[in-house]
Amino acid sequence: MSDYTKPTNESEFEKNFEQIKPLMNSTQAYYESSRCLFCYDAPCVNACPTRIDIPLFIRQINSGNLTGSAKTIYESNYFGYACGKVCPTDVLCEGACVYNLQEVKPIEIGRLQSFATSTAISESKKLFIPGKSNGKKVAIIGAGPAGISCACELRMMGYDAVIFEAREKPSGLTVYGVAPYKITNKEALDEMDYLQGQFGFEIHFESGIYKKEDFIRLEKEFDAVFIGTGLGKTNSLNISGMNLENCFGAVEFIAELKIHQHNVKVGNKVIVLGGGNTAMDAASESARMGAEKVILAYRRSNEEKGAYEFEYDLAKSAGVKGMFNVSPVEITGKDKVEGVKFIRTRTENGKVINIIGTEFTEPCDMVIVATGQSKQEELLSNVSGIKFDLKGRLVVDPENYQTPNPKYFSAGDIISGGQEVVNAAADAKKAARGIDRYLKNKS
Repeated sequence: MSDYTKPTNESEFEKNFEQIKPLMNSTQAYYESSRCLFCYDAPCVNACPTRIDIPLFIRQINSGNLTGSAKTIYESNYFGYACGKVCPTDVLCEGACVYNLQEVKPIEIGRLQSFATSTAISESKKLFIPGKSNGKKVAIIGAGPAGISCACELRMMGYDAVIFEAREKPSGLTVYGVAPYKITNKEALDEMDYLQGQFGFEIHFESGIYKKEDFIRLEKEFDAVFIGTGLGKTNSLNISGMNLENCFGAVEFIAELKIHQHNVKVGNKVIVLGGGNTAMDAASESARMGAEKVILAYRRSNEEKGAYEFEYDLAKSAGVKGMFNVSPVEITGKDKVEGVKFIRTRTENGKVINIIGTEFTEPCDMVIVATGQSKQEELLSNVSGIKFDLKGRLVVDPENYQTPNPKYFSAGDIISGGQEVVNAAADAKKAARGIDRYLKNKS
């Protein structure tokens, strides 16, 4: 049973979705930064995909140099504030902290990171000066973590970076796909405004690149093109009932919730299908929206789920119940969702085996499908010469992130199949440098 009542206004929504990593005040940041041992060859740095000099930025906080601390962070990771809040720090930097070996609480690196960068954002500190214009232009498709990071890095090298974004707001999943208890939309958008003010890249909103003619136009007008579209819609399950009212894809549900907040309607009994981090978020959000009962149903065992353990713990703390080794057979109902018919399963040699004769139906009035996102093969079939691997991921050279079509580069979820914001930010910087080398060699 959920402990949350349905929010009816903005303040009730904010209370239900209280930040799990609230911003520190200066006193908290001072004392927390004092705990850091400033390790030589610090394992926290090695655990960070963007290789932020963590001991340095923490020492700068401790000495009162917040501007220097913010610059140390942003020099490595253009999503410095957002990553401080949304990164799975438990398994990255904080998970690598040497204090864990002593069974002492690790340094709250994520919260310290957000503290330093929030000060720079709120005070509009000028940390960077874009490079002198070299007269070359790069088109960037998508204003998510990959696209924005690529644009920032390109601007530092003197390129004109023009972003084409299909939606009306920037930041990609940080705004549309990350749970509200991890970061608010205002926080994510404030950082985007700050970065645009710092680097001066151009964004065209509601300007999706969809057709072959769109790509041809970019190829003619720009010296290179970066693809940062991320992934597509939630994959549909091959079972009946997917078109019933109150059956939603997890990505679409989370996006709706992020934009419309307390105005989103959630069922009394919700079943979330899936075992990844997105499933955990969708389940936790449903509970926080006042659903009386939320069940997380996964076809494998608890130990085999893809989600981080702390994400499952977070969902359980919101009142979510787990149901494992069950595979959906059908979503039942006439016009609206009335339940999910399952069959019990076991795993043999890594494969899920249905146990004959164990079917049962679990009643519910809402289903959220969290079974991964579709790839962008159909969209990018409009580009000649690019390739996809067997999992539908866009193929790039791991050294420079160039596709087989030399004018196109890419990074983020479209090449990884789905990772963290920090991974997209890290890879997109490398892709920008790949674009730089390509265009210098070409001229």
